[in-house]
Amino acid sequence: MTKRILVTGGTGFIGKVLCPELLNRGYELTVLSRQKPDDVRAACGRVETTQDLNQVRSHPGFDAVINLAGEGIADKRWSDKRKQELRDSRIGTTETLVDVIRSWEAPPQVMVSGSAVGFYGNQADAEVTEQTEPHDEFTHQLCRDWENAALALEQDNVRVCLSRTGVVAGPGGGFLARMVTPFKLGLGGRLGDGRQYMPWVHRDDVVGALIWMLEQEEASGPYNVVSPNPVTNAEFTQCLGKVVRRPTLFPAPAPVLKIALGEMAGLLLTGQKATPARLTTQGYHFEFPELQAALENSVR
Repeated sequence: MTKRILVTGGTGFIGKVLCPELLNRGYELTVLSRQKPDDVRAACGRVETTQDLNQVRSHPGFDAVINLAGEGIADKRWSDKRKQELRDSRIGTTETLVDVIRSWEAPPQVMVSGSAVGFYGNQADAEVTEQTEPHDEFTHQLCRDWENAALALEQDNVRVCLSRTGVVAGPGGGFLARMVTPFKLGLGGRLGDGRQYMPWVHRDDVVGALIWMLEQEEASGPYNVVSPNPVTNAEFTQCLGKVVRRPTLFPAPAPVLKIALGEMAGLLLTGQKATPARLTTQGYHFEFPELQAALENSVR
């Protein structure tokens, strides 16, 4: 019997690769999106669509749910209003999703729900595994509450996995789309002193890890979805310059970033030396473990 999956955030940078891969594996998908149905199918493939979670309230149910909904954390400066929008798009959506799931005739077997390595806050140069104590700041509070909203389904005997994703590289979008043009013009450079870690991961490995969590019946709880080879911002900058064959001579000083971005500058000037401890010990194999190959694929 074909398994049915409800996907939120299916038209995003990760979802538009994840959905076709799930279809190729024989799953039937329903994608929640505010976009027009034809636009959703153009991005995701032959899927059913819904524009409102309430349209699947009191539904017979889905075998699984993949919850990737959430506005981009670095899309706008963090005003109080913007912070609330980020919370609503993640926590509010997940709380509504859980409420809708509880109205189904049968609960799903599993929910794989998005999160981020921002859960840990600024960790300087200490190695970060899923056991690391977080630093209490906005990104931690945002991810903590987002995760707790999803974990509420454990009370309904649903297996819940949390994808604490790093900075995602891949062709055709994501954060690299903003970086590549200045780097190709020879205007790229490190951010601040460049010593902060960038927990990067290739989009294909995010998709692979999400499907692994979906299909591994023993998987549950948080997983750091990051490359096993973290790098500093200076190392990332040097590697991207090498890939696009341009010098990287124009650093962005920390005081300038703080003036321009306010509190959000912390996303660029601090980081986590995160490692995928649970994924690797439980058998997930990365397609792009090394940065240069990941960047070459992403900017080809």
